[in-house]
Amino acid sequence: MLGFYEGFPPTVHKAMHFTTPNSNRSLQKKLTESLHGLNTQTLNLEKVTDPSIRECHANFEFGIAEADGFNYLDDDETARVLKAIGKKPLQTMDLFCVVRYSTSRGERKTSLRSDYCMIRFTFGRGLMDAYVFHEKGSRYTSAEDIINAIVNEVNAASLKKTLKEVL
Repeated sequence: MLGFYEGFPPTVHKAMHFTTPNSNRSLQKKLTESLHGLNTQTLNLEKVTDPSIRECHANFEFGIAEADGFNYLDDDETARVLKAIGKKPLQTMDLFCVVRYSTSRGERKTSLRSDYCMIRFTFGRGLMDAYVFHEKGSRYTSAEDIINAIVNEVNAASLKKTLKEVL
């Protein structure tokens, strides 16, 4: 089943809750497009979190769940997910996220340890919940910062603020 990972861990390291004026279909389309956009960018780590390493860059790699595996959100997979959401919005959107870090000095680039986590988005009427399980890695970026990077990308792609955190 698209969007649902059967082996999602029962224990999570961070839970965040958001309100939205958008329908689930509209929100999921924006979310999918934003994740695809993040997959193609190299960000200064300062844009995502307060870095502990100077001049560090982060690359996100998101994959969407399908039964017992994950499919990388490239152009083809993104189009397939958007088509599926157009037919029927998902109740759950499980993702695998890898954050790859690197530093550069001049033309020399050094790869650092990566973070690996699973993210579950659940959708209700006017609500979205986000749950993060940090599987392994350096934790240069916290679970909260990863969700905030996604939310900021969704909000930046919208005319109005699409997601607002409920505290």
